[in-house]
Amino acid sequence: MTLGKQLPTPLCTLGSERFFELYPEQAPNELIINLLGLSDFAWRALQSQPALSDMLINDAEMALRDAPNPFQDLILSDVDEAQCHRILRHYRERYWLKVACLDLCYKNEIADSIGYISKLADELINSANNWAFTQVSQVNGKPLDEQQQPLAMMVLGMGKLGGQELNYSSDIDLIFSYPRSVKTQGGRRSLEAQVFYNKVAQKLIAALNQTTLDGQVFRVDMRLRPFGESGPLVMSFNAIEDYYQEQGREWERYAMLKGRLIGPQTRYSDEFYQLLKPFVYRRYIDFSVIESLRKMKQMIAQEVRRKRLTNNIKLGAGGIREVEFVVQALQMVRGGRDANLQTQSLLKALKQLNQIKVIGEAEAKLLERNYLILRRIEQYLQIFSDQQTQTLPDDELNQSRLNYLLNQVDFSHCLVFIEKIMAGIHSEFEYVIGYESEPVDPCEGAFVSAWEHTDISVLSEPNEDWQSALDDFKSRLTKTKIGTRGRDILDKLMPLLLKQLTNEKASGAVFGMICQVLNKVISRTAYLELLYENPGALKQLVLLCCHSKWIGEHISRYPILLDELIDPAVLYKPTPLSAYKDEIRQYFLRIDSADLELQMEALRQFKQTHQLRIAAADATGVLDVMKVSDHLTALAEAIVEQAVNIAWHQMAQRFGIPPNTDDENKGFAVIAYGKTGGFEVGYDSDLDLVFVHNHDGTDQTSGTKAIDSRQFYLKLAQRLLHLFNTRTASGILYELDTRLRPEGASGLMAINLESFNHYQQTQAWTWEHQALVRSRMILGQSELQQRFAQIRLGILCDQREPQKLKDDVINMREKMRTHLAKGDSELFDLKQDAGGMADIEFITQYLVLSNAHTFEQLTTYSDNVRILTDAARLGCISNDTKEGLIAAYIDYRSCYHVLSLDQRGRCVTRDEFATHISFVTRTWQQIFQLAL
Repeated sequence: MTLGKQLPTPLCTLGSERFFELYPEQAPNELIINLLGLSDFAWRALQSQPALSDMLINDAEMALRDAPNPFQDLILSDVDEAQCHRILRHYRERYWLKVACLDLCYKNEIADSIGYISKLADELINSANNWAFTQVSQVNGKPLDEQQQPLAMMVLGMGKLGGQELNYSSDIDLIFSYPRSVKTQGGRRSLEAQVFYNKVAQKLIAALNQTTLDGQVFRVDMRLRPFGESGPLVMSFNAIEDYYQEQGREWERYAMLKGRLIGPQTRYSDEFYQLLKPFVYRRYIDFSVIESLRKMKQMIAQEVRRKRLTNNIKLGAGGIREVEFVVQALQMVRGGRDANLQTQSLLKALKQLNQIKVIGEAEAKLLERNYLILRRIEQYLQIFSDQQTQTLPDDELNQSRLNYLLNQVDFSHCLVFIEKIMAGIHSEFEYVIGYESEPVDPCEGAFVSAWEHTDISVLSEPNEDWQSALDDFKSRLTKTKIGTRGRDILDKLMPLLLKQLTNEKASGAVFGMICQVLNKVISRTAYLELLYENPGALKQLVLLCCHSKWIGEHISRYPILLDELIDPAVLYKPTPLSAYKDEIRQYFLRIDSADLELQMEALRQFKQTHQLRIAAADATGVLDVMKVSDHLTALAEAIVEQAVNIAWHQMAQRFGIPPNTDDENKGFAVIAYGKTGGFEVGYDSDLDLVFVHNHDGTDQTSGTKAIDSRQFYLKLAQRLLHLFNTRTASGILYELDTRLRPEGASGLMAINLESFNHYQQTQAWTWEHQALVRSRMILGQSELQQRFAQIRLGILCDQREPQKLKDDVINMREKMRTHLAKGDSELFDLKQDAGGMADIEFITQYLVLSNAHTFEQLTTYSDNVRILTDAARLGCISNDTKEGLIAAYIDYRSCYHVLSLDQRGRCVTRDEFATHISFVTRTWQQIFQLAL
C-alpha cells in the first residue's frame, strides 16, 4: 500500500528525474518515484543495484520480515575477506532499502521497522562473527569445551541493538566475551584463548566497520567494554564478572540493562546473563541510581549546550533519551524485585511498569505514543541520506520531506507538532528523574543550623529528649562508614526531617525512633536518597512513627518498606480480605520459580509490605481491631498457601508426586489453631499449624527418585518449616509452631488425617480438645475439608464427664497463669491474669466442650465472639453474660493491640479495666461453680 497523498511538486520532480535516469526504458512507477524523491540513500542504493526495484514493488516480498543468512549456500572457509565485505555490504544495502520503502511509502509501524532492522543487524553481526571464527580457526585451530564442542566468541549487543529497537543509521555498541580460557586445538599452532579471540574480534570489527568501495555495514563502537578504550578487546566470563563486581559503575549498570547476546542461544548464554544479573539488578529497591542518572543527564545537557545542539529530538528536553531515562531508571530501581522488568525492550518494560502501578496508565500511554512518534521522525531523518542524525533539518529539501511525511502544512507547523510531543515527555521526565532540589529556603535556616551545629535551641520546642536523640545520632555517625555521597545526602535530608517533625509537633522520642530507622540504613545511601527525593515518603515516615512505635521498629528492621511510603493512596488502603491470595499469586508470577532464595525473600517482603499497610490503616483509625485481625489472618493464610505451592513444586521436581494428586489436589492440608484458627492473628503472632494428608505409606511417588507417600509429605512439611523459620536478610517469615500435632514435639511432622482422628479419639488430652475448638482447616482440597469438619464435629460433640472436664480446664488455666502471668497488685496482665483474655478463651472452650453434645451449632465457628453469641442464643449462658464477656474481650484486645503497636508490653493499671476484671472473674466463678 502506498501513500495516498500526492508528493509536493519539487519532490515529485526530483523523484521523476531520478527514476528516468535509472530506468529510461520503463513506464513511470509512482512508488519508486516517491521513494527517490524522499530519500537520497534510496537513490544511491538503486544506482548501485537497480534490480532491487523489483523487490520494492512486490507486495508479497515487502510483507515478509525475512533475514536470511548473507552467506547461505557458501562455505565460510572459502569466503575471503574481500568477498565477505562485499556480501555483507550488499546485504545491508538491499534490506535497508526495503525498510526505507516500508517506512516512506508503505506507512509501516515504526515499532515493526526498528524491530526488523534489529533482526537484520543480528543476522549481519552473527554471520560476520561465524565467518571471523572460521577464518582464524583455519590456521590456529579451535578452542573446545569439555564436550569437545567449539567455543564461539559471544557478542553482547548494547543500547538500541540490545533492546531490538535499532536506529536506521546507528553505530552499534558491542562487547565481546568467551566462556572458558582454553587453548586452541587442531591448527598448525596452538594459541591461548585470549590471543585467539582477539584475532576473531579484530576480523569481526573490520568486516562490519571498514569502509570499502561498497560502503560500510556499521560503525562499531567498543567503548562500553570493561576499562573502555584501554581495556582488552575481548574478555573471559571470569574476567568480566570480576570487573563488574569490583569496578562496575552506575552508568555501566544503566548501559548493561540493554545488553543482549547476539545470535542463537547456546549452553553458555544463561551462564553469561546470570553473572551480569547481580551487578545490574539489586535485590532491594535501589534509589541510589536516581542521583547517578540525573548526573548523567546533566552531563548530556551540558554537551548539548556546548555543541549548540538545537532541534535535537534525541538529546533535547523531552527527547528520546528522556523516555529511555524514565524507563531504565525505574527498571534499575525495581528490577531486582520484579523479574518482568528485567528486559532489554523499552516498550515491554514500560508496559510492565504500568502493570505494577509504578507508572499510571495515562502516563504510560503518553510516553509510548510520544516515544514512537519521535522514533518515527528519527527514522525519517536518517533514511533521507543514511546519516546518523537526530537534528531537525535546516535545508529546504529535507524540511519539505518531513512536512510531507508528518502531514504538516509547512515546517513551522512541523516544529509546533514536535515541540508538543517533546513537552509531554519532558513533564514525565521531570516527575520521575527531577533535578537537584532547590537550596533550603532562608526561613528554614534554623533547621540547617540545628543539624550542622547540634543546636536544638533554634527549634520551636527544644527539650532534653530532642538534644539526647540528636547527640546520640551524630555520635553514631562518627563510627559509621557513610561515604561522601551519603554524607552529602544526609546533610540535605536532616534539615527537611527536622522541619517535618516540627510541623507535626512530634516529640523527641519520635525523632529518636526515626534516628533508629536512619541508623539502620545510614550506610545504604539508596534509602537516604529515597527519603530526600520523595518528600511525601519522609512525611509518611514521620506520621507513622508518631502513631506507632511498632511501625518505626518494623521499618528499621526492614528498610525495604520505605518504598511503601511513597504512595499514601496505596499505603492506607489494605488489600480487600478476599484478594490476598490472588495478589500473592500475581506477585509470584514475577518471581523466578527456580530461585528459592528469591522466593523466600519475596514471601517475607510480601508479608512485611502488607503488614505495614494494615498497621498504617490501624494506627490512623481506618480499621478497627477486629478488622485488623481479619486482615492479618487473611494475609497469613495467603502466605501459607503460596509457601505450600513452593514446597510442593520443589518436592515434585525431586521425587515426583503421590498417586492421584496434582497441583490443585495435593492430598495435603493445613489445620490452623489458636489465633490463626480463631481469626485473631496479630502483628508478631506465631502460627500454630498442623499438617495432615490422605495417603498411606505404601503409595510411591511418580519421580525417578521415588519415595513412599508418607515420606513425601514429611519432607514437604519439613520444607515448609524451612521456608518459614529460616532467617534470611529479611528475617523469618512466621515462627511456625507445630507442637499441637498429635504427640507434640515427638510426633510426626505430617500425619494421615485418619491417624489424626484416631489420636483425638483415644489419646488426646482435654487441653488438646480445647485447642480443637479454635481450629479450622485453612488449606486443603474439598474432601479433606469435609472430612476434617466431620472429625472436629465428632470430637467436640463427644459427651464428657462434667466434673473431670471442669477440673481439667481449671487446672490447665491455673498452670498457665502461674507460668505466664506478668501482673501484680497494681498492674494487670491483659492476657494471663485472672479476669483477662485467657479466662474468656477458656470459658468459651469449656462452653463448647460441655454443651456441644446437645448443641452441635456451638462447633460452627472457631472465634470467641461468635461462639459466645451462639452460646447465648442456645441458652448456655445469659445475654448479660455474653454481652459482658464480649465487651471485655474486645476492649482487652483493642488495648493489647494499641500496646503492641507502641511496643509497651501487655500490662495496664488495674484501675483502667476494674469493671471488666470484676465481671470476668465473677463469670469464671459462676460457670465453674467456685466459691465467690
